[in-house]
Amino acid sequence: MSMEFFVNKHSIVRQIWGKSDTILFIFAGASAEFALSKAVDWLYFTGRLPSDPLGRLFSTVSYARVIVFSERQAALRAIDTMAAIHAGVEAKRGMSIPDWAYRDVLFMLIDYSIRSFEVLERQLSKVEKQEVFDVFYRVGSRMALKDLPLTFDAWETMRHEHLHQNLQHSHYTADLFSQYRKHLGAVRYRLLLEAQILVVPPRVRQLLGFRKISLLNPLLGVYKLSRNMKVDWLMKSLILPPKYKDVIRALDQVPAG
Repeated sequence: MSMEFFVNKHSIVRQIWGKSDTILFIFAGASAEFALSKAVDWLYFTGRLPSDPLGRLFSTVSYARVIVFSERQAALRAIDTMAAIHAGVEAKRGMSIPDWAYRDVLFMLIDYSIRSFEVLERQLSKVEKQEVFDVFYRVGSRMALKDLPLTFDAWETMRHEHLHQNLQHSHYTADLFSQYRKHLGAVRYRLLLEAQILVVPPRVRQLLGFRKISLLNPLLGVYKLSRNMKVDWLMKSLILPPKYKDVIRALDQVPAG
């Protein structure tokens, strides 16, 4: 009897989440938007985000990746674990994380999955975008998130509303970006900003005061060529923090199945 996976083996979602390149861009976009969330104080409550912002965000991305490549029951357990962790934080603080904040994180994973793949690979079809939405809709549904959109079109409308209602530039924003700089160093921090400019929606770009065109644009062709020549890891080793090289290299090792 063949094993049932949470995400079909031939799904575009596995292609997106099976490469460290795409995941790094998803991480870049999410790190920009996290800093603008009106609920970012929740991430500060545990103290983990300001003390290790990259590790905290990587853990979120890693959970998503585990879910994408796991068989169905293991994926459901991972989702339940994620929900239990959040419930524990809520219990400690004595209040609930807003429903919209949960939706926002889910929406980020959908949006930056699509945006990152399109920056690095090709445009996705409407059917493929719906497929990305369906996977993360099932994650949100398992977490019992309220008022989730039921289709990709409905998600697009709600995503636009959330971007305009739930983001603001605050002292947390400035602090998080200073933490990114501290943990990455000046050169890698600059690269992070340029990657963010490439993938974030216009609203995020506007709130962060980013220019429209990334300096990485002309370099994308060179990087894609380096991948074809199998020397992309030489480039990555120059730009990635040593602490995360092994973690990121492991992201390219797609689990069997």
